Amino acid sequence: MTTETFGRAESLKIVSAHDEWVQSLGVPIHEGYFIQDLRKLELGPWAERECNAAFLRLAGQEGVSEARVTEIPPGKTLPKLKMGFDEIVYVVEGGGMTRLWANDGSHERTFEWSDHAMFRLPRDCWTQLSNMRGDKAVRLLHFNFLPVGMAANPDPDFFINNPYDNPGLLGEPGEETFSKAKEVHVAEGFYPSKGVMYYYWSGNFFPDMKEWKDLTPLFGRGGGGRTVYVVYPKSKMTCHMSVFPSGSYKKAHRHGPGVIIVIPDGEGYSLMWEEGKEKVVVPWQEGSVFVPPNKWFHQHFSTGTVPARYLAFHSPKQFAGQAETIEDRAKDQIEYPDEELAVRELFQEELAKKGLATKMPEGAYLDPEYEWAYTEEL
Repeated sequence: MTTETFGRAESLKIVSAHDEWVQSLGVPIHEGYFIQDLRKLELGPWAERECNAAFLRLAGQEGVSEARVTEIPPGKTLPKLKMGFDEIVYVVEGGGMTRLWANDGSHERTFEWSDHAMFRLPRDCWTQLSNMRGDKAVRLLHFNFLPVGMAANPDPDFFINNPYDNPGLLGEPGEETFSKAKEVHVAEGFYPSKGVMYYYWSGNFFPDMKEWKDLTPLFGRGGGGRTVYVVYPKSKMTCHMSVFPSGSYKKAHRHGPGVIIVIPDGEGYSLMWEEGKEKVVVPWQEGSVFVPPNKWFHQHFSTGTVPARYLAFHSPKQFAGQAETIEDRAKDQIEYPDEELAVRELFQEELAKKGLATKMPEGAYLDPEYEWAYTEEL
């Protein structure tokens, strides 16, 4: 065997640095297409972090994003931790407090959170998470881009508890950087012809994504859906939440890898498929998580009695998986008149099992440019 051939064969066996690190921890790793309910997910001890935890390695993460679940026992405070990357935390259930500070103890920030809150842990700052309740454990979903970082530098110690300090990320003294997020308008929107000004919310703390009311119509994606776009100050991480009525469903679309989707409220299912291949059915409810694989079409269906909500954490911009954008509408989105008849038939069957009927207007199946009136509040 020549050196060239040997090198080529060996390279096929290489495991990513992030996967090697996760496997070395002895913490449970869950694979597949989805997690039915994070509140019931099997966890195991993570001695260094003094908690129970599990990592998710779902089809679609593709070595782009890390997702893990942490459980904080009643009344317990976890050891302090500093990460060399931003991390978004979603509170699956429970109530607690976050404490942040710089190396010298300055710039300290504290804030409390409860069920369905979402917040950012800024990079290069000390963080500490506490369970404020004495009768119930806290479960948190963590999301970050560490796999991408470890592809460039495979040493986890470079990213975890590194002494590098950046107190400016915590704001100046007296500055409320972890109070409620602020609305930011953008002059040129996605749909200026419809008289809609695009806007997003900027902040590090969102108190309750299950009850979030500030939503904008998401024209072009169907289902009468509305959305909120979220950016985090001084960070490249973004996310959005889409809300759409019971008895409706969104158009199929596709994008890049690494987008983690968690369900704050509602019941339904999603279809995911590689073009020309068999469809995967992902049933979901509050606490479900799934990841559309790279360039797979996916489509979301609301079959519960309340509007469905899905919160999508975006991958880095260079992976073309951010937000609800698509590269080419004709190529990457399927309009209702062009979808397979079996798609709407399955939807009607699932609604009938619950004694519900479709609210999809007939016009949507006839006109690819059909738009909801968006006159009723969700």
